[in-house]
Amino acid sequence: MHTMTTEPASLESLGVLFQSDDFIVVDKHWDIRIDSKMWYEKHTVQAQLRHRFPQLADPSTYYGFRFCHQLDFSTSGALCVALNKAAAGRAYRCFKDRTVTKAYLALVRGLVEKETQTLEFSIGKNSSEGKTHMMCIEGTEGCENPKPCQTEVTVLEYGLYDGDPVTKVLLQPLTGRTHQLRVHCSAIGHPIVGDFTYSSGADDAPYRMMLHAHFLHIPLEPEPLLVSGEDPFLPTLDPKWLPQRSLRTLTTTVEALLERRLEEDRKIKEEKRERARKEEERRKGGKERRTKEEIEEQTRQCQEWLSEWAGD
Repeated sequence: MHTMTTEPASLESLGVLFQSDDFIVVDKHWDIRIDSKMWYEKHTVQAQLRHRFPQLADPSTYYGFRFCHQLDFSTSGALCVALNKAAAGRAYRCFKDRTVTKAYLALVRGLVEKETQTLEFSIGKNSSEGKTHMMCIEGTEGCENPKPCQTEVTVLEYGLYDGDPVTKVLLQPLTGRTHQLRVHCSAIGHPIVGDFTYSSGADDAPYRMMLHAHFLHIPLEPEPLLVSGEDPFLPTLDPKWLPQRSLRTLTTTVEALLERRLEEDRKIKEEKRERARKEEERRKGGKERRTKEEIEEQTRQCQEWLSEWAGD
C-alpha cells in the first residue's frame, strides 16, 4: 500500500492503487504533472510509469500510456490509466456517458455551515488580463462561454489548519469542467486550503493544495472498476491539521454515495430494458398487423380470381 507523504515527487514515488491486465490506477502525487512536453520537466506520472512498468508502455501512443481522465498538477489521488486501446475505449464511453463516479477530499477555508449542498455555478474561461490560466463563474468580469456545472458538497469534519478554521469536505463533481471544484469552493467563500491560484496568490503557506481524488468508480462491463485511496488529510501526516468536531465518517459517506449511484444505474438499466421491451412489442405488433393485412389481401385476390373464373 502506498503511504502518503509530504515529500516532493520523485521517479520512484509512484503509488499504485489497482492493477489488472487492462488498467492501472495510480495514486498521483500532489507535486507532479501527468505529462509534459517541456524538456526540463523530468518528473511526470508518465515518466514514473515508464520507470516502474517499462514493459507496459505502448509505443503507438504519444505518451506511452493512455490516461483515461485528468487531474490538475496540484491535485493528488486516483488516476486511471488504460493499458490497451480497447480498454481505453471502454473507459472513454463511461466518462462520455457520465456514468463515472468521482469523489474528492478537500480541506477548505472557514466553517461550511450547510452540511450538504449542491453548487450550480456555471463556469467559463477567464479572459481578464493576467488571469487567462484561470476559470471563473458566470457573471464575473471577463467570464467567457460559461457552461452549467454541478458539485455536491458534504461536510465531514470541522477543525483548524495552522490555527485557522477549516472544514474537511467530500466533493462530488457531477460535471467535469476544468478547475470545477476549486472554482465552486472559491465561489461560496470557502477556497481550498493551499490553492495559490484561486486565492490570488495569498494562500502560499501550506506545503500543498489540499485536494485529493479519493474515490473512483467506472461501471465497466462485466466487472466495474472501483478504487478508494487513503485519506491524506490526517494529523499523523500533517500536524498542522487539527480536527475538532466530526459530523460523519469518510467510509460511511463514500458507501452511501456509491449505493446511491448504483441505485441510479439500476434504474437507468431497468428503463433501458423497459424501452427495449416496448420497442420489441411494437415491432411484433407491426409485424402481426402486416401479416394480417397480407392474408386479407391474398384472400381478396383469390376471391377476385374465383369470381372471374366462375364468370368465364
